[in-house]
Amino acid sequence: MSRGRDAQIWDVDGNCYIDYVMSYGPLLFGHAPGFVTKAIKAAAENGSVFGAPTVAEVEIAELVTRMVPSVEMIRFVNSGSEATTSAVRLARGATGRRKIIKCAGCFHGSVDSLLVEAGSGVATLGVPGTAGVSPALAAETIVVEYNDVRQLEQAFVLHGHDVAAFIIEPVAANMGLVPPVPGYLEAARELTLRHGAILIFDEVISGFRMSAGGAQELLGVRPDLTCFGKIIGGGVPCGAYGGKRDLMEQLAPVGPVYQAGTLSGNPLAMNAGLVVLKEIERQGQSLYAHLDALGQRLEDGLVSQFANANVNVQIQRIGSILTPFFTSNPVLNYNDAKSCDSSRFRTFFHGLLDNGIYIAPSQYEGWFISTAHTEETIDQTIETVGRVLKAQ
Repeated sequence: MSRGRDAQIWDVDGNCYIDYVMSYGPLLFGHAPGFVTKAIKAAAENGSVFGAPTVAEVEIAELVTRMVPSVEMIRFVNSGSEATTSAVRLARGATGRRKIIKCAGCFHGSVDSLLVEAGSGVATLGVPGTAGVSPALAAETIVVEYNDVRQLEQAFVLHGHDVAAFIIEPVAANMGLVPPVPGYLEAARELTLRHGAILIFDEVISGFRMSAGGAQELLGVRPDLTCFGKIIGGGVPCGAYGGKRDLMEQLAPVGPVYQAGTLSGNPLAMNAGLVVLKEIERQGQSLYAHLDALGQRLEDGLVSQFANANVNVQIQRIGSILTPFFTSNPVLNYNDAKSCDSSRFRTFFHGLLDNGIYIAPSQYEGWFISTAHTEETIDQTIETVGRVLKAQ
């Protein structure tokens, strides 16, 4: 790709696409919004990094703690992966325990101990999901099925004395969009409290996209720690993790858990993120109502086009994120997602790409809508989907 503007993106050959990747989520206001590029330019003119705090870092910290009530203190890092790595280390340091529970299909960044795929049941410890990960690290990770309370309960029965944390995407968005079933997150909150483990919400994707307070505000469950990325940096590389004061004060220099980064909290990311979060706060609920209306318009149109083409599909959506799964059954977990017709998805993806619609080249990703998308953009997309399906 060579450039982006609003809801469109251009490749190096000059082809233009309506973009639903939006860099996998951070571009809530579309490509190159004027107020963000202005903030980045102004920050760059004063120096790109100092290795020391700036006013913008303090201001964005105050803003996040105001918008997300579970976050009493926050520390900035450079990516979502760095945020989850640090949160897991903090949980282990605070509890003195070793093991982490995660859900199959929930991606938490390039973290060795979390790059683990599901085994054959809850009692099975993890095996590496990629080359280069030590089996000893993977063995500290217990994998359960998303949306399965029974498996989570069994994991705590078997390993609860040594579980430092349960890390989860409160709304799964890395197996395609899969919402939690009613009661699942509430059960996770109760089980972690009962067993003295830390509940970590990975809101790298859902944070500030599903509501100003993230998925936890939308769904009414408060974690102990939250990981952020994407929108929090306004399109510039950035991550953060935060939570209860007593936990965050376990971090050095106050506590014994070390974490640092030279580029963390750099002025470019802090100023970009600050103006984006201020705009979210300024628009308030009307922002999310508008995005939800666009999402509903796209969902309704896709449902109609797939029905007209007699193609089995499940469209799962929350607000401005949706995923069409090529299956006739609801998708509740990673096994369900893996059972979808990936061959049909590939054909669909290339058909859209050839007709000027850019979606992620994976069944396991969401479509992201921004405020730069319009009703006309959505309607053009729906019409194109109809033509692509008819041609196939």
